[in-house]
Amino acid sequence: MSLGEYVVRVVGVDPGTKSFDVVCIEDGKVVYEKSLETAEVAKNPAILIEAIDAAAPDYVVGPSGYGVPITFGDEVRDARRFAVEVLLLSTEKDIEEGVKAGELGIWVYDALAKVVEHIVKSYGGKAIFIPSITLLPTIPVHRKINKVDMGTADKLAATFIAVYTLAQERGIPYNNVNALVVELGYGYNAVIAVKEGRIVDAVGGTIASTGTLTGGALDLEIAAHVSSWSRWDVFYGGIFHIGRTYDLNVFARAYEKSEEPLASLFLAYIEGVVKDIYRMLAVEKKVDTIVLTGRHSKIPLVQKLLREYIPDAEIIPSKQLRGASTSKEAGQGYAAIGEGAVGGIFNELVRHMGIDRACGTVVDYVYHPRAEEFRRRVVRSYVETVARPRLCRESLAIQNT
Repeated sequence: MSLGEYVVRVVGVDPGTKSFDVVCIEDGKVVYEKSLETAEVAKNPAILIEAIDAAAPDYVVGPSGYGVPITFGDEVRDARRFAVEVLLLSTEKDIEEGVKAGELGIWVYDALAKVVEHIVKSYGGKAIFIPSITLLPTIPVHRKINKVDMGTADKLAATFIAVYTLAQERGIPYNNVNALVVELGYGYNAVIAVKEGRIVDAVGGTIASTGTLTGGALDLEIAAHVSSWSRWDVFYGGIFHIGRTYDLNVFARAYEKSEEPLASLFLAYIEGVVKDIYRMLAVEKKVDTIVLTGRHSKIPLVQKLLREYIPDAEIIPSKQLRGASTSKEAGQGYAAIGEGAVGGIFNELVRHMGIDRACGTVVDYVYHPRAEEFRRRVVRSYVETVARPRLCRESLAIQNT
């Protein structure tokens, strides 16, 4: 689709763990921003719906969670099931039990599903859902084995902004951008390797080192000795849970004063980020810059310590789109990817990064025998809830061997 000279107005919705950002861009510039506390959205999804509608968009890029190949609302057959089972990798039972248990994370899932339903119903073919990093064809298959979370849709969105702004600021073509994007969100981290302007590897929040909310990658001995897990367990095990404090600035001040146990927990967080960075550098050595993005990347001590641990690298904060003042980079990226997907000024970068060629589901490369039913369930849900599912031939070939 091409819009020619038509200037399109696109809203992106970033469902953050701490806040939901609604960002509207027009002609490459942010023209509307609204940030809502996630806890408030969980209690009353209508406030998010009102914020979206208030921007009077031509298109809306809905919260996409674990992502899908670029999908328009008029392709979605069952919006609720699409949201719960495909975008959130959950079930109605998970959400029902989580809501009864008072788990905020699951309240957010329920709110997100309701917002997706509204967007699909109200905007139809003007609603857009975007991929997560695992779905990109630019990442070699061998790096996807037994990976689901290589970075959710918001991590892709933040990386999109980093690539765009680096190229713009330095006056270089996209294929000259070689960087690591380190996204430090409120609850989850991710490190994304960009080679020649394309994502070629990544480690997402639930397989990264210990984060703030999430425990990250767990020793399989832990998994083997816990008889059952709940969907919301991904929100536990991080330093916030251990330290019973939910503000990373408090941990940073404790570190500066050598106050335990928060000082050690903060150090565990920092060193975890450093180790995840080196996981990417071990394979992709041609990196000019490390770009920091996300809520926690703005903390001065975080920046200082990362520069001390990695002294030979240029470490810089991510830039924002013109006109942005309060929104996070991920929210801007949601809107920019959607604008590019329908032929706007970001179309060149969408195509360069292969976002328009994303295919399959995030479970396509899961091979553990205990996860077979999980894989089949998600693939079945995708095929049954989307009118024209875009499956990956390579993953089908591997699964059929």
